[in-house]
Amino acid sequence: MAGIVGITGCSETKIDSSRVENMLEAVKHRGTHEPIVKTTSSTCFGCIGFSPEVISQDSLPYVIMDGMLYRDDSRQEMSDTDFLRKQYMSHGKEALSKVRGSFACAIIDEDECIIARDHVGSRPLIYQETPQGGLMFASEAKALKDYTDCVEELPPGHYYSSKEKLKQFNEPDPGFKLPHEWDTSEASLKKVRDVVIQAVEDIVTNIEGIGGVSLSGGLDSSIILAVASQYNKNIQAFTSTLKVNHGEDLKYAKLMADYLGVKLHIYEITLEDIQNIVSKAVYYLESYDQDCITGFIANYYNSRLAKEHVDSILVGEGADELFGGYFRELDDISDPEEQERVAKRLVDVAYNTALRRLDRGWMSNSVDYYAPFLNPSVVTMAQDIPLDLKVYQPNGKPIEKWILREAFKDMLPDEIAWRPKLRFARGVGVDDQLEKCIPDNLDEEALKKTPKSKKGITFQSPTELYLYNIFKKHFPEDYEGLTCRWDPFS
Repeated sequence: MAGIVGITGCSETKIDSSRVENMLEAVKHRGTHEPIVKTTSSTCFGCIGFSPEVISQDSLPYVIMDGMLYRDDSRQEMSDTDFLRKQYMSHGKEALSKVRGSFACAIIDEDECIIARDHVGSRPLIYQETPQGGLMFASEAKALKDYTDCVEELPPGHYYSSKEKLKQFNEPDPGFKLPHEWDTSEASLKKVRDVVIQAVEDIVTNIEGIGGVSLSGGLDSSIILAVASQYNKNIQAFTSTLKVNHGEDLKYAKLMADYLGVKLHIYEITLEDIQNIVSKAVYYLESYDQDCITGFIANYYNSRLAKEHVDSILVGEGADELFGGYFRELDDISDPEEQERVAKRLVDVAYNTALRRLDRGWMSNSVDYYAPFLNPSVVTMAQDIPLDLKVYQPNGKPIEKWILREAFKDMLPDEIAWRPKLRFARGVGVDDQLEKCIPDNLDEEALKKTPKSKKGITFQSPTELYLYNIFKKHFPEDYEGLTCRWDPFS
């Protein structure tokens, strides 16, 4: 994974590489290798990653990438960036529809710069047109705040070209035949199992140094650990919990680790830890949304723990959105078509809430993370499965993620295979701890006086007003548009 930045279309960029160097400094946590800066006749760009392969060969067109591609060829022959470069040289921008992956990238050609993001939006990419008609971009907005007072987040499944502006591109072929005839049969369960297992295998057999799994003890991360442990017998697990009152997740994380004979590392989060990280959490996350901040804090301390032992990790994010984990949000919708629409929206809105929280939480401690459930093949398959097999009601009582549970129940303890979904921050125990960190003068009365941000976003609590005040210290006013609500109903 990587941090990527660049400026194009400005006459001074060729000689002013210091600006790109400063931008890279702001995202240096996104890699461990030395930063790379390149200059062409109209573009200066740079990247920092966990290996030198985040940039393609040393000639135009250049490709820089945060993320990975899922490929059928031998990776020993060329890196992902060189592979995308080769596709681009053969197919132009159509190459973006011919590669499967979880990525954000930039392609720097002789007279054009193209930035692009996969259809899930699993990796971040922020951009802004310059007053001179050029383009600046970065993995995180903090890299741009010294050079522009407003930014945009590149939508998933889109590219932005210095020539064509914003365009959508087609989704890639999933790599298997669809639609499948979905039912409760063993054939359907095997299909789910095979595709998810292949997604894990694609990562652990192609990415060097996958040493651990972030384990909540919930269904999703437990599946990832169970599969990954078959490929790496020395894989480790990492979990965090509130010290003063252990969260519910800890019990199940211990159960799963013991079941597989995997070493489990535990970090106990204190109130002092939470107080110390609040301002940094707003800075790293680039949001003041209270729910996202609490989730970030749980991810942050788990990633800090993992960093002491491994450099790369697997996570279980994505399964809730794809397999009906949020069925309670669908329960009040009577129209089946509307239910399906909202279920799809759960994936569409994840990129700037749940996936941003995930990305910033792990990248803030320079831990390379991979999410097998976000593999395009898993996403496409899951979107093809009817909702009534995701939220199955054999006896009138809905079972969320039923088809995923059935597919993997023989690899898990029963207590985990059928454990109900629990919010990550609540499972860790930090869900209600932020309110203990705010000043006494920020109470309900203060909220009545300042109920909304300058851009009209209504604060959910005095705690969120406090987070907003911190946000204003870190970022220009117009950057508050980066704060997004989780709203699949719009």
